[in-house]
Amino acid sequence: MTDARFWRDRRVLITGCTGMLGSWITLRLLDLGADVVGIVRDNVPNSELVRSGGIERLNIVRGSITDSDLVLRVFSDYEIQTCIHLAAQTVVGIANQAPIPTFETNIRGSWIVLDAARRWPGLEQMLVASSDKAYGAHEDLPYYESVALKGNHPYDVSKSCTDMIARTYANTYGLPVAITRCANMYGGGDLNWNRIVPGTVRSVINHEQPVIRSNGNPRRDYVYVQDIVRACIMLIENLADDPDAHSGIAYNFGTDDPVSALEMVENILTISGDNNVKPIIQNAASNEIQDQYLSSKLAKERLGWKAEYSLQDGLRETFEWYRTFLSQT
Repeated sequence: MTDARFWRDRRVLITGCTGMLGSWITLRLLDLGADVVGIVRDNVPNSELVRSGGIERLNIVRGSITDSDLVLRVFSDYEIQTCIHLAAQTVVGIANQAPIPTFETNIRGSWIVLDAARRWPGLEQMLVASSDKAYGAHEDLPYYESVALKGNHPYDVSKSCTDMIARTYANTYGLPVAITRCANMYGGGDLNWNRIVPGTVRSVINHEQPVIRSNGNPRRDYVYVQDIVRACIMLIENLADDPDAHSGIAYNFGTDDPVSALEMVENILTISGDNNVKPIIQNAASNEIQDQYLSSKLAKERLGWKAEYSLQDGLRETFEWYRTFLSQT
């Protein structure tokens, strides 16, 4: 249960606030009465935070998380108490094609934000978003938090590094920071059409055949964005209650119910009512892990968190968001 009193008037910095997860977390914390600051590099007019009007309710600082002077100024000028570091280049294909910008944002940007947090004495809690991709490829599934981080490709490596750097700041400097490792997140507001959920939903709404880049067999754990919003809030509240128990700790957040890419597309087609459509299976994906899914046992035991949305319920809400969005654009 969210503690509204904890968030009221709390000065919160959210990097990546215009992204999919960032938008929904920002809107939720604004509703809880938090005093939110966002660092925004690019204008993203179709961001859910912008479309909803929520961006008018927070303090916006224009700039990049790779600008160390700017980031440190934000912490001190706005007297930040809680930092949620989500900003990242998250598209695997882009990372493969142009790794340096991904490394700059995901690795360098993370150490700059973490070091600014270390240097600002008013910081009370920090959350850093890693990913299930930080684990790389392992034969034994599901992934537990004790599994080694060994990303092999640019995006995976950037998240392995982010994760390890965050834990370095906890272990060496005593920074009260916890790490999230989330499964494949889906939900309204994801405008990367190369991803399976937004791409399939848009194809169905446009009466086109959806495209599966792989052979349809890779299995992933898909978790609805609102479950992750709740996970982040719960983790920060637990970190505030008992920093020693949670600082430097990484938590997996998923549904513990992996499905294949083909099954995911079939679920979307069923929800749309157009399940006579057959997807195009390209079998052309490269540098992707075959099967990847998490155990969320630790989050359940230590935080009391588990995913509340079934895949069907989450996809229904997601489908309706895109139906509305695409009718307005």
